[in-house]
Amino acid sequence: MMLDAKIPSGTLKDKWTNHKFNLRLVNPANRRKYHVIVVGTGLAGGSAAASLAELGYNVKVFCLQDSPRRAHSIAAQGGINAPLTNNPDSRDDSWEKHTFDTVKGSDYLADQDAAEIMCREAAPIVYEMEHWGCPF
Repeated sequence: MMLDAKIPSGTLKDKWTNHKFNLRLVNPANRRKYHVIVVGTGLAGGSAAASLAELGYNVKVFCLQDSPRRAHSIAAQGGINAPLTNNPDSRDDSWEKHTFDTVKGSDYLADQDAAEIMCREAAPIVYEMEHWGCPF
C-alpha cells in the first residue's frame, strides 16, 4: 500500500499557491452530501461554520461548554481592536499604528508579518462581525 500525503510540490514559497490552484473543488450540487464538523463556538469556529453553511455544506457545531455563549471569544473582557476611523477623535488611526502597538505589546516577540496582516485585515472583519450581530 502506497501512502501519499499529497504534499504540494515546488519551493516552500510556492507550495500554498500550488496547493490552492491544484485543489479539486466540490461541485456545488454535491455540497449537501458532506457533513462538516466544527469544534468550537468562538469567533473562529462561528465564522468557519457560517462561511461553510453559506457555501451549502451541512455544518454541525460542537462546543465543550454547556452553552455556545460560554465560548472564550464571548467571555473575554479584553475587547477587540481595529482601525475603524468611526470616531472623530480617531481619524488618523491606521493599520500601521495597530501593527506597531501589537508588536510592541508583545515585547517584539510577535511574528511581525502575521501582525501586519492581522491588523490590515481587521477592520473589514470587525464590520462583518458587527453585521452578524456580535456583541462588542
